[in-house]
Amino acid sequence: MGITEILIHKITYFIDVAGYPSVAILMMLESMIAPIPSEAVMPFAGCLITTGRFSFTGVAIASTLGSIVGSLISYVMGYYGGRPLVNKFGKYFLLNQHDLEVTERFFGKYGSPAIFVGRFIPVIRHLISIPAGVGKMNLIHFTGYTLLGAFMWNMFLAWLGYHLGNHWDLIHKYSKPIDVVMVILLAAALVYFIKSHLKQASQRKGRSTGKDS
Repeated sequence: MGITEILIHKITYFIDVAGYPSVAILMMLESMIAPIPSEAVMPFAGCLITTGRFSFTGVAIASTLGSIVGSLISYVMGYYGGRPLVNKFGKYFLLNQHDLEVTERFFGKYGSPAIFVGRFIPVIRHLISIPAGVGKMNLIHFTGYTLLGAFMWNMFLAWLGYHLGNHWDLIHKYSKPIDVVMVILLAAALVYFIKSHLKQASQRKGRSTGKDS
């Protein structure tokens, strides 16, 4: 059994045992600054629809509710704490400051619609609620854009998982090449993580040296 098959089995088993609350909790964390991608949650919830364990309606409600709650928490963090609060606690969630700056520029460029569009863009969807809170975006508009974007994205992934669940033979057939791709992506992510943090440490050291001189 390859890495991909093991991963699918373990995550599906966890969501199956914990039920809808696990989907809601994981998607809540995904909508905050926690490094949990929706691509690692929703397809597996979709797979369980094929077994009758879940329903599309249940998955839609649980995942969307979780996304809204997580987004509102991030919004409140930005609204009341601003950038200093995020900088203080973001490190515990492996938050990359560069990613936050990119997200802030994205929100500054597109305004309110960025909340909807951002739900479909990796990294940005984890952070987009923070600049919305910092900018004191209208809460009703924020919730509406989040609801629509999260629902569409979550159910798209669930739909993919649903059809994937009917073709487990393809997972076995292509698991080895998928494993190779996963290893490459993980290695690239590790290198990027190390380089970005070394760069940030170097910049902080440079600023500190400049102040001392």
